[in-house]
Amino acid sequence: MLVRELRPRPLAWPEYRARSGAIALPFRALEWVLEWAAYFLSRWALLEVLEYLSILSVLIGVIFYFSEAGDRTKQKHYQAWQVINTAQGKGGSGGRIEALQELNVDGVPLVGVNVAGAFLQGIRLLRANLLRADLEAADLRDSVLDGSDLEYANLRSANFRQARLRGVNFMGADLADADFVNADLAGADLRGASMSNADLRNVNLAGIRWQQIRNIEKANIHGVRNAPAGFVEWALAHKAVSVAGEE
Repeated sequence: MLVRELRPRPLAWPEYRARSGAIALPFRALEWVLEWAAYFLSRWALLEVLEYLSILSVLIGVIFYFSEAGDRTKQKHYQAWQVINTAQGKGGSGGRIEALQELNVDGVPLVGVNVAGAFLQGIRLLRANLLRADLEAADLRDSVLDGSDLEYANLRSANFRQARLRGVNFMGADLADADFVNADLAGADLRGASMSNADLRNVNLAGIRWQQIRNIEKANIHGVRNAPAGFVEWALAHKAVSVAGEE
């Protein structure tokens, strides 16, 4: 709250000058003039009104800022989608990593997003809704997609090396020719997924749901870690292979 302080009336010049030494007189004269100016201004109501108006303008600005927050968020999301859609079919990131992460953090579903062939190394999309997304041949090395929904997604030839995919829903997804070397698939749901020719070397398979995998022919399961009981035997019986090298 503003408190208006009325300044005391300054001394008259002869009395003020008598208290000042000859050397400091020019500076004291300037100070005396300023004291009188402050005295008159302290009694000018217009200045108090202007001060109230400046505070009111700040308050109005704050109100408008919060009232327009929804529009700013929509504009931000529109720009993010524009980045993603404009870069479709192109290599490189093209700003898509930041755009996808921003949308996901704001809880925007990424259903059906098309980032085929994109460079998305190191992207973090926790619990993202990527239902039916197209990530064919995308570079997702070192990515973190824990808890994401990739049901019925196209992940053919995608590179998931060293990726963290704990608890990801791959139900019905196309994982043919995908590279999962050293990835963490703990708790992933692979029911109905097609994993033909996938590279699963040294993958962590702890707690995966695998009994209804649709196709695992020629998938390389060499060195898989923490595989559920019966998985390796079942995979080899369904034409998976165990080869140490790239051949």
